[in-house]
Amino acid sequence: MPSDAFLMPPWRVDARVGALMTTRAGGVSTAPFHSFNLGRSAGDEPAAVDENRRRFEAALGVPTRYLKQVHGAGVVRLTHDSPGPHTADAAITTEPGLACTVMVADCLPVLFAAPGGRGVAAAHAGWRGLAAAVLEATVGALCDAAA
Repeated sequence: MPSDAFLMPPWRVDARVGALMTTRAGGVSTAPFHSFNLGRSAGDEPAAVDENRRRFEAALGVPTRYLKQVHGAGVVRLTHDSPGPHTADAAITTEPGLACTVMVADCLPVLFAAPGGRGVAAAHAGWRGLAAAVLEATVGALCDAAA
């Protein structure tokens, strides 16, 4: 992947926990998707999305899990044995080596890590999800799972 393919936050959490956001660089989708589209619902060619997802997972070095996001407050707990797709707007996991993935366009990705790297979460936060308390639900689920 090109060096401009990812944005990484300068957060101070357990060294075993990673976080990143993709850019448009490094994919195979053509206009109007402009290269690195990971979303299946935007109308991109399925083969291009599959290849982009393959490249993303290879760059991460861990399996990824995607959600069917509905702008709500649903949270799903992911495991290596739960490939999905799952209908929810947030995901948590306490299993090392598994990426929680959310898609955003005009919404925000909100990433969480429990102390000591005991769990991680990713939430898709738009105005509907914020109004429905998706962040509160995500924190609650992560706290319960990582306790």
